[in-house]
Amino acid sequence: MTQTFGAPTPDDISAMTERARTVIQLNIEALEALDRSLDNSIARASSIILSRPGYVVVTGMGKSGHIGGKIAATLASTGTNAFFVHPAEMSHGDLGMLRPDVTVLAISNSGESRELHDPLVYCKRNNIPVIAITQRPGSFLGRYAEVVITMPKVAEACPEGLAPTTSTLMTLALGDALAMVLMEQRGFTREDFGLHHPGGALGMSLQSVREWMADHAAKPTSVPLDASFSDVVSGITAGRKGTVAVLNEDGSLAGMITDGDVRRAFTLDINTIKAQDIMSRTPITVEPDQRMRDVVDLLTSNKISNLFVVEDGRPVAVIHIAELMQAGYVS
Repeated sequence: MTQTFGAPTPDDISAMTERARTVIQLNIEALEALDRSLDNSIARASSIILSRPGYVVVTGMGKSGHIGGKIAATLASTGTNAFFVHPAEMSHGDLGMLRPDVTVLAISNSGESRELHDPLVYCKRNNIPVIAITQRPGSFLGRYAEVVITMPKVAEACPEGLAPTTSTLMTLALGDALAMVLMEQRGFTREDFGLHHPGGALGMSLQSVREWMADHAAKPTSVPLDASFSDVVSGITAGRKGTVAVLNEDGSLAGMITDGDVRRAFTLDINTIKAQDIMSRTPITVEPDQRMRDVVDLLTSNKISNLFVVEDGRPVAVIHIAELMQAGYVS
């Protein structure tokens, strides 16, 4: 039945705000209760997972399933191979995903979800360990689990006590706790995390300069030390990066000239000056095996627009901050 509501009165707005505050407070109290009740079950669950070579298969029905999907994604992105399988689908062929070397993480607030019956029986028959997250350790799920991570019994934030709210929040918190314990035990590093997130800002920042060069960076234009002012301007224009490399006779980098250096040179006699007269003799550079975060840090902290990538003393690429901004490396 569709209801039509008029504009809320100040009293309505106050009541709604107070209700929202009550929900948040109930969630806070639930997490505090969870903290007080936490035992060594997460440590024992982690030990099982670390001892087995296979995936962690996360399962659960309804809201528990939605939370389970997020937990599986967090595990997978932090070094523990994991995926979510719907329990009802397991009874229709997906039990084949439960290889002998996997560990099952089953989630059910009541522990009596009927869709979990077949997967739990299958695990028991095939000696596949089950880790349970539930409020009822004596439930069907609890009895079939090798480790039960028990949530305290607290009121749901739903006014009718029906919609899972505080219980799903506690489940999510336990999943995060399990994932972080496993991450630490595996020695999973920032670099490892970046490799799992190549499309995100962290993943991009952990990309090597060499990887960037393969798809983006252009070889810098260059001039010799005795190049004329006209040749310098032509080199900067041709490179379209606002800079030109000045090279020694052996091809190594002697210095850098930017379009700013060119503008400042107009106070001199441009008919007689050479590249070596106006170049920066200590340009900021990076090497191909450095991280792109190093490039961003150098450009932003020094307030410069470009830098050279140098390998064996020779400039092999030029990176401009505008490119990094366009690609999302710099916000």
